Amino acid sequence: MKNETKKIKVAFPHMGTVSVAWAAAMRKIGVEPFVPPYTSKKTLSLGTKHSPEAICLPYKLILGNFIEAIEGGADYVAMITSPGCCRLGEYGNCIHSALVDLGYDAKYIELTLYDGIKGMYNFLQRLSGKNNPILFARAINIGIRKMFALDDLENILSYYRAREVNFGDAEKNFNKAVKLIDEADNTRSLKKAKKAAFELMKQTRIDKNREVLRVDITGEIYLVCDQFSNQNILRELGKMGVQTRRSLTISGFIKDAIIPKIFREGETHLQRAYRLAQPYLMRDIGGDSLECVSDVAYADERGIDGIIHISPFTCMPEIMSQNIFPAMRENCDIPILPLIMDEQTGKAGYLTRLEAFVDLMRRRKRKMTKEATNV
Repeated sequence: MKNETKKIKVAFPHMGTVSVAWAAAMRKIGVEPFVPPYTSKKTLSLGTKHSPEAICLPYKLILGNFIEAIEGGADYVAMITSPGCCRLGEYGNCIHSALVDLGYDAKYIELTLYDGIKGMYNFLQRLSGKNNPILFARAINIGIRKMFALDDLENILSYYRAREVNFGDAEKNFNKAVKLIDEADNTRSLKKAKKAAFELMKQTRIDKNREVLRVDITGEIYLVCDQFSNQNILRELGKMGVQTRRSLTISGFIKDAIIPKIFREGETHLQRAYRLAQPYLMRDIGGDSLECVSDVAYADERGIDGIIHISPFTCMPEIMSQNIFPAMRENCDIPILPLIMDEQTGKAGYLTRLEAFVDLMRRRKRKMTKEATNV
């Protein structure tokens, strides 16, 4: 009997449901995805213990993910990196050094953002040791398509969660739907899985007459997309009858940074950011600050009831965004709630602020409706 070649195990940090998409791409090229336990208090504790004190929350959680992955048997840990003013560009060197100092011998590999398809191709080539354009194209295609499907599912979940009769039913159906997307191994089966997933979400019983508020969630993309780091703000708002929309998503980022312009449909988030942020912020100052400023203007333009800005403690680009928001009130009449998160953030105080904000929006909406009726 011939010895089978052992597949290398590759781990990525968690960020919402992104593991479903990258795991599909890894399997396509013959690499075994190693999905570490979802981010928990243990993850945060591990990351915080071995991180610089003033570093932002996403760094600590990502380092914690990697430590758990390596201890679980991962051969490689893969991380994204980016140029520009955000500290994300320094994550790679710092995390790699921390892992070496801790005595871990897993290999570290980076995927450079904004290198588009070429960057992803080179990344897959280094991981697999292959040079197969057709195979890599299929891997990139299935990964991207799954990410778009998952973000669409998140939007549907938000709709049903704010209106469901029995709280928790929508999330149960969502988890089943995600499993269907995860099990699809090609574009044809993914198309069927997506249709079945959407039908599954429709099984949630809803109260169509419920008074529902609409709120956009913006801020630093990791905190917006990851339920552990934002203390599951989407679920908490859903309990209060609030339908949320994440302004920053992985699929939106993919559309801006990876998909070639000729294949894009409509205005991308970054293109809209440059257009709407222009009166308040003339240039990109790093992180997601430009997008956040534009998201306030976009939410006001669409008549949204409010917007919540989530940022990690010490994140300079988001601090700059928050300092611009007051200047926008002259043109944007929309309630804004800034939330700053770190490992010390307490659940009770956080929920109290959310409840007060929802109450403010609801009273404001009723007043505006009454005034419009009396005109």
